[in-house]
Amino acid sequence: MPRSFTLCLALCLPAMVGCGRVVFRPQQPPQTVALSLEQQQQIAQREQELQSRASQLDTDNQELEAMLAQSRQQVQLLNDQIVATQDQLRATVDRLAHTEQSNSQLKQRTEALVASVSQPAGGSMIRPNSTLLQPLRLSGAAGVSVRQDGDVIRVAIAADELFYTSAAQLQPAGERLLQGVVGELTRAYPEHLIGLEGHTDGAPLASAQYPTSHHLSVAQATTAYDVLRRAGLPAAQLFVIGHGANHPLVSNATEAGRQKNRRLELVVYPETVRDR
Repeated sequence: MPRSFTLCLALCLPAMVGCGRVVFRPQQPPQTVALSLEQQQQIAQREQELQSRASQLDTDNQELEAMLAQSRQQVQLLNDQIVATQDQLRATVDRLAHTEQSNSQLKQRTEALVASVSQPAGGSMIRPNSTLLQPLRLSGAAGVSVRQDGDVIRVAIAADELFYTSAAQLQPAGERLLQGVVGELTRAYPEHLIGLEGHTDGAPLASAQYPTSHHLSVAQATTAYDVLRRAGLPAAQLFVIGHGANHPLVSNATEAGRQKNRRLELVVYPETVRDR
């Protein structure tokens, strides 16, 4: 082949290749595929962590809901207790109002009785009568004192000798003592008006049955009333008053004073059942 043709071919070949725009691109290295798999693994791991956290949050929510339900039950229980306490308070207030009304009525009745004794229908005044005290023989009884107070006779019995502490229930010895006093009153004054007056020392009471000292004094006087009724005295001859701590004999500053103020007084009036 002539040398000139070979030279021409060598010069034209690069131009022909350029004119055809044949481009050679090398194959991407395997590293690109390996990174994509690693990213997928990281994404999968991340999803697993998120699912674990979501499961933990769900568990925490369930525990919180259980605690909330328990708290609601406790709140409801407290509300029920508050309602019950309010009902008890209203009932206590009602009983106290009823007792105060009863005491007021008894006071009015007593004042009316005293007025009727002082000014009988005939118009003549009844003078203090010391002879009313003479028929009574109780000076030797333990825990019993007798005194004349104007027109009336007051037989005072120590409450500690009669009743259990802060109660209106008679002790066995106290019941015998009260029956003895009642028997003597019935013998000496079979028709005279008798008032039964309860007195306390004003100490706070921790009793649902007797929330105040007035309740206790009325209950103790009522117990004595029942004893006199069983002895045969008619209801028209008796009346009951609960003074509470309103009329102490001495100061309540000492235990001896409080003990003396806790008493039951049976008050004999000059008026008889026939006079009424």
